[in-house]
Amino acid sequence: MRNIKMVIEYDGSNFKGFQKLKDNPNTIQGKLEAVLSQLTGEDIEIIGSGRTDMGVHAYGQVVNFKTNCDYSLSKIQKSLYEYLPQSIGIKSIEEVDDRFHSRYNAKRKVYLYKIDNNKYPSPFNRKYTCHVAKKLDLNSMREVSKVFIGEHDFTSFCSSRSKKKSHVREIYSIAINENDGIIEIYVEGNGFLYNMVRIIVGTLIDAGHHKITAKEVKNILELKDRSKSPETAPAKGLFLYRVKY
Repeated sequence: MRNIKMVIEYDGSNFKGFQKLKDNPNTIQGKLEAVLSQLTGEDIEIIGSGRTDMGVHAYGQVVNFKTNCDYSLSKIQKSLYEYLPQSIGIKSIEEVDDRFHSRYNAKRKVYLYKIDNNKYPSPFNRKYTCHVAKKLDLNSMREVSKVFIGEHDFTSFCSSRSKKKSHVREIYSIAINENDGIIEIYVEGNGFLYNMVRIIVGTLIDAGHHKITAKEVKNILELKDRSKSPETAPAKGLFLYRVKY
């Protein structure tokens, strides 16, 4: 049996997230499995490096699947481009060792969040950025971002609906850049909880407007109480940027 690894990108605007749902086929995993199962005549199961929520995008989601079919990689990729929605693309495809698992073998993930900080938003960015009209203080955002670096219990910064047994995660870096009013926030860590990046970004936006300080964020982190942290930033500005193995 062959183990096929793919790096995919997608515009998540019109999907119900990455993970397959029993009552709704309109997910990234669902679309991939439907096309591959039809192509191979097998019941294909896609394994993703992680789930992305409804409306979240990806530049570098990693998936793998196993198959007995003998089609060439180029034929598989071509067929996927032909039958998948245009909002899903296959950046690369390769055959890997049978032991490779896109989720269990992942060491680090990088998420990117985009903010349009111009007074009036560009119509070309509206689906892929969170518009914040009031100017953000990047220095304040960077100062507060330092609080998140390291290993912490992120209970205060993940959805109260999270079912994970442990909320301890490690963030290695947060980089905040700006160009022509578009702010890009890169967050790299060993793993992320439900809504974690979006809540962190919501906190950084408050910091950029001087509504919250680094000391206050540190206290919220220690409280382990989601109700004490700022609002969750919109899904449309978030991208799974890269998965590292």
